Amino acid sequence: MTESMTQECAALYVVPTPLGNLADLTRRAEEILRSVPWVAAEDTRHSGPLLKQLGVRARTLPAHQHNENEAAARIIEKLQAGESVALISDAGTPGISDPGARIVAAVREAGCRVVPLPGPCAATTALSASGLLDEHFLFYGFLPAKSGQRRQALEALSGIPAALVFYEAPHRVLDTVADLASVFGQRTLVIGRELTKLFETIHSLPLPEALDWLKADPNRQRGEFVLMLSGASGEADSGEGERVLKLLLADGLPTKQAAKLAASITGASKNALYDLALSLKG
Repeated sequence: MTESMTQECAALYVVPTPLGNLADLTRRAEEILRSVPWVAAEDTRHSGPLLKQLGVRARTLPAHQHNENEAAARIIEKLQAGESVALISDAGTPGISDPGARIVAAVREAGCRVVPLPGPCAATTALSASGLLDEHFLFYGFLPAKSGQRRQALEALSGIPAALVFYEAPHRVLDTVADLASVFGQRTLVIGRELTKLFETIHSLPLPEALDWLKADPNRQRGEFVLMLSGASGEADSGEGERVLKLLLADGLPTKQAAKLAASITGASKNALYDLALSLKG
């Protein structure tokens, strides 16, 4: 280990842990976990077997979504006393749809070092095997649990010309895929499930067929999901553009503003929608 645990260089190490396959833990991550005196864990009971298997002797402290502020204060005390801390979540990279961001922000605000380690992340792992050809992607994480709020969030994303990446839990995956199909229509959906684990699945299919595919086998609805959706194409959906435009005009938006907003939402031509708005008002 090149980092000496002295007061001058005490640091918070952000350590990704395996999604499932323990062999995915990097050698550097293993060295850090064995060397620090403290490990801040999302769930100390969940992380206990991993730390025990690695021979980690560090003491643990809880750092989950319900106590991040208190955990940050404790971690800063340790760092200022010269004791380095490793921050881990249950799986993957802390702070990426997992607790950790507030802790990192507080540690940086306190003037302490934050050292990130590369490693497992479900979003990038799934994307690398998706085959989606979009040059860009937008990582959204978990969508709202309530259907109305979820659909509202999806509609705001519908015109983005980039692949969209979502996380989803098994008990909501059917409802979420149904909402995706309703909002986005004809696109490609890639379903990543149980990544790096025994029953890993990566399946690509047209979005309108996805719900039936999931329902055809209950096993396909199990595990943690990464849902990847192809981005909005450059070709405008004139029908959808006209529908949104009429709704905006009915709400009293000025012609120019309604055309601009409808184009942003649907990807349709702003000029064409403006001309259509003029004709509708005329």
